[in-house]
Amino acid sequence: MSRFQLEDFPLLETSPTSAAGLRAKLGEMLISSTSARIKIESVNPQTGEYRIVLQGTLDVEKTPFDRA
Repeated sequence: MSRFQLEDFPLLETSPTSAAGLRAKLGEMLISSTSARIKIESVNPQTGEYRIVLQGTLDVEKTPFDRA
């Protein structure tokens, strides 16, 4: 899996985004984070619509593999 970089944040809001593409980018972000938490803001049982807030700290320290 690739490392998530600060420059990747605008890609998360690109529309339309497939669920698979979003899952991959969010996975990269979580793996590249030193901490993460989620807050459920709302869930609508009738429509299935939900709103979540993901908050964390991205590990911005470079590893030797990132310098290639």
